Amino acid sequence: MRQAGRYLPEFREIRAGKDFFDTCRSPENCCELTLQPLRRFPFDASIIFSDILVIPQAMGMEVQMLTGKGPTFTDPLKEPEDLQRLRAKVDVNKELDYVFKAITLTRHKIEGKVPLIGFTGAPWTLMSYMIEGGGSTTHSKAKRWLYRHPDSSHMLLKMLADVIVEYLVGQVAAGAQALQVFESHAGILGPVEFREFSLPYLRDIARRVKDRLKEKGQDVPMIVFAKDAHYALEELSESHYEVVSLDWTIDPRSARERTGGKVSLQGNMDPCALYAPKEQISDVVRKMLEGFGTRGYIANLGHGLYPDMDPENVGAFVDAVHQHSKLLIKQK
Repeated sequence: MRQAGRYLPEFREIRAGKDFFDTCRSPENCCELTLQPLRRFPFDASIIFSDILVIPQAMGMEVQMLTGKGPTFTDPLKEPEDLQRLRAKVDVNKELDYVFKAITLTRHKIEGKVPLIGFTGAPWTLMSYMIEGGGSTTHSKAKRWLYRHPDSSHMLLKMLADVIVEYLVGQVAAGAQALQVFESHAGILGPVEFREFSLPYLRDIARRVKDRLKEKGQDVPMIVFAKDAHYALEELSESHYEVVSLDWTIDPRSARERTGGKVSLQGNMDPCALYAPKEQISDVVRKMLEGFGTRGYIANLGHGLYPDMDPENVGAFVDAVHQHSKLLIKQK
């Protein structure tokens, strides 16, 4: 969950004075930013440094990262006819080649110490950004499309899903050993809208990626993170993903029960628990691990880290996970 983050001083040093998306387009910088957390902490895996909005960029939209405002689209989609501005067919090998190069370079530099995870934003989350023009608390412009222009919404979601499938297959070809799909804006939708405008595309992406990889004799685990989609845990556990990632608002035991052992679970400590003293972090981690159990589980946060978090406390979290895991396994 955003391992290479603004909480590391060495990260800020590399990023200082550079345009965010210029950094994303530099395989060397992405590689360095991916490796930085591994030098500090004994993580069990690494996730490539990139951004979910490289896909709208590949489709022809301009996005800038503005200080104090975050990602901003210079000309967001307003009406269905604006879909004609998007590239109907995206050559991901040309448009997103820099991500693939970053993955290959990083995979070589990691030297097999830990697996490297690739990722993408999911169609609904990307659609929301493309219409809202940036972050939003209500997502009302994007949701207006769902209610007023359902056919055009599906058209856009399908276009995005097609690019995402090619992008994920390309990441595996470049060296990614697992893939995560982030539906960060799932909780903005109610259960009915989620089942119409998000879930079918999440399933379709996993199924198609796996089919494509199978043709090449490849198979990598896939992780889905649908933030705040409590109502859909059962469906997510039957959506062709090996792992369902959880935010911190879901009780571990309840998640285990509802997913019925069909998938591994990932999560779900509240990132803000990292503001606590170290002994308290250890206690929070112990309770979380006891809730999930030691099988079919990846310990993680329930969302990303914040810029003002102390790296020492991140280290305390990782140490506590390893320490309590060993004790729990011994007690079995």
